[in-house]
Amino acid sequence: MAKPTFPVDGQLLKVLLRAGASLRNPDIRMPVLSSDADGFYLEMKVEADPNGEGEDEVTRRIPLENLSEEDWETLKTCYENVDFKVCIERGISNGLEKITDTSIKRLFMSLLTFLNPRLVSILIYLYREASYQSGGPRVHFETNALMEELGYTRSNNGSFPSNLRAQLNMDIVWMTRVELIFPKAEKSRRNQKKDRTEFVVKRLFTIEEFEVANGRTQNFDPNKAADYTSELPLAYTVSLGFVEGLGRDGDYVLFADSINLGQRVGGNARYDTRMRLLIYLANRLQWDKPQDGQFLVMSQQYVFKNLDLLGKNESRNKKLLWEAIEKLKSEGYILEAMELSEKKKATKICLKINSEMLRCVNKAGTKKSELLLETEGANR
Repeated sequence: MAKPTFPVDGQLLKVLLRAGASLRNPDIRMPVLSSDADGFYLEMKVEADPNGEGEDEVTRRIPLENLSEEDWETLKTCYENVDFKVCIERGISNGLEKITDTSIKRLFMSLLTFLNPRLVSILIYLYREASYQSGGPRVHFETNALMEELGYTRSNNGSFPSNLRAQLNMDIVWMTRVELIFPKAEKSRRNQKKDRTEFVVKRLFTIEEFEVANGRTQNFDPNKAADYTSELPLAYTVSLGFVEGLGRDGDYVLFADSINLGQRVGGNARYDTRMRLLIYLANRLQWDKPQDGQFLVMSQQYVFKNLDLLGKNESRNKKLLWEAIEKLKSEGYILEAMELSEKKKATKICLKINSEMLRCVNKAGTKKSELLLETEGANR
């Protein structure tokens, strides 16, 4: 009997890890302040990697709405006080310590930590809830239910700790603020002029409604709460931004309904290599299209980069990668795994994916990679 699954839009999965690249990623450019006729922006770009299949450029951008010229000058002063080298070497909080304005500090934090594995877990949760409900872009969820799904523990009084509540509301609001800008899919550009590239501008989701307890102020604002307080609405209704593949294009990936979205409380979400690997595999399935009985073969170099394993100690990077592989094997996503190392050739990571747990659906079809291996005689 087939395992229950739910779909996640293929276009989203193709940009997800690129859009969430950390400051240490070699393709990333440091954040900049920009402006045009439509307003002011804080943005950072992940350059296209010409040697990485499917690694298009992606820009994450926060439109700075209702910003006066005076506010813009204040923001530029704060920007000059950000030490991006310290952010990379000693952590983002240390790099932002000279900024005293809470809202501006959280603005930078939202861009610099965008789409870390915890945010990805929240996003996957929303797609699963959407499949339970209408199957369309609109999804309603209780915030306590989401916190339980993330593995958080209630306090003795039955509520969740204020720091976890604050973090969740910041996560939700931050994901609505950031726009993603990326090239339109090749199949949609075929009739475009060759000297032009068409770009898509999308948000992960938008907030349509939220609910607060009776007796609370009627002027409650989730955005202000994310910047200044630990308040969290009881429930949200949001509209997902990436849904084309779920209907019109038939381009999506099916995830097992039993997916574990739990977070290690007190741990840095950046180090959740297991979730990064799962999303990377979902992305690669769309490019390589392995059939049952075939291995998905990937360059270790690109696996490291997309999993944010960018430390100088390659032995440690390999250890963390194989720990993540073993976790996904224990959960049933990976059936077999091995490493191929040949003289004068780059190391390859070879994984056989369980199609009952993770499966690509694409009506249009995609050219199969030449790197797929048959399982006969394949051992780690």
